[in-house]
Amino acid sequence: RYYGWYNLSGDLEAASYAWNLELDFWEKIGKPVMMTEYGADTLAGLHNCAPEMWSEEFQAELYKMYSKAFDGRDFFIGEQAWNFADYATLQGCMRADGNRKGIFTRDRRPKLIAHYFRDRWEHIPNFHYKNKNNS
Repeated sequence: RYYGWYNLSGDLEAASYAWNLELDFWEKIGKPVMMTEYGADTLAGLHNCAPEMWSEEFQAELYKMYSKAFDGRDFFIGEQAWNFADYATLQGCMRADGNRKGIFTRDRRPKLIAHYFRDRWEHIPNFHYKNKNNS
């Protein structure tokens, strides 16, 4: 749905409310849920005092809003931000030089959000599932 971007654009409070309502619905289904695509376009280097659309601050605040909703629910099992890096697309009125939802720029430079995710994901428990000595 891209709450806060395509849906309820720029209004993170309304987006948070709508997203939490949807997660409440999914919780009643009784199955695990993973979010595989969410984010906001960001022009690297665009900073604002208030988090406004297209700024790095807005992208970071949007992801924090989603993270808070994810973390408060036991049935929520994973997240995959869209996208690793910005990429080229066909030109159009909804794109500023391609898709800019990346955590990194097209030349792989980190945006503000990359630092947030590094800190967030550093705290994921290590279950040693790749350790060959565990049987």
